[in-house]
Amino acid sequence: MTNQFTIVEQFKIKQAEIKDVDRIASLCEQLEYSVTNQQIEQRLTKIKNNDAHIVYVATLENEYVIGWAHAHICDSIVISTPAIILGLVVDKDYRHSGIGRFLMQQIEQWASLAGCDSVLLRSNIKRQEAHLFYEKIGYTNIKQSLTFHKKLL
Repeated sequence: MTNQFTIVEQFKIKQAEIKDVDRIASLCEQLEYSVTNQQIEQRLTKIKNNDAHIVYVATLENEYVIGWAHAHICDSIVISTPAIILGLVVDKDYRHSGIGRFLMQQIEQWASLAGCDSVLLRSNIKRQEAHLFYEKIGYTNIKQSLTFHKKLL
């Protein structure tokens, strides 16, 4: 891996495209989310047609995806309109290089332009390093909760 200044100068952030599916799926695996390329392609296609969603990728100059972030504008009765981060991952070989911060800044800018007054995210309790990252870039842990899931047939 090259030094952090080289990496920061050589990557760009853009909206995700279908050609990015393989790397998005691979990065999901790094966070232990098992998804297929086909699933990512179907989901990304649907998301790209919904203005309440945005997916950004960070790429090297050769278009190699080294990170991605996904956010959704959530209209709510109980809180003003936040953008909710639904996913953020930077390739393990490129972490601590400013890429996650730039992805989050891009999401924040998109959310602000879309009329959101805040950005909200949830992070698995076991991801201590991620928690430190979010605090470092200005996020505050406002509560802890349990997540319940029910599979629909």
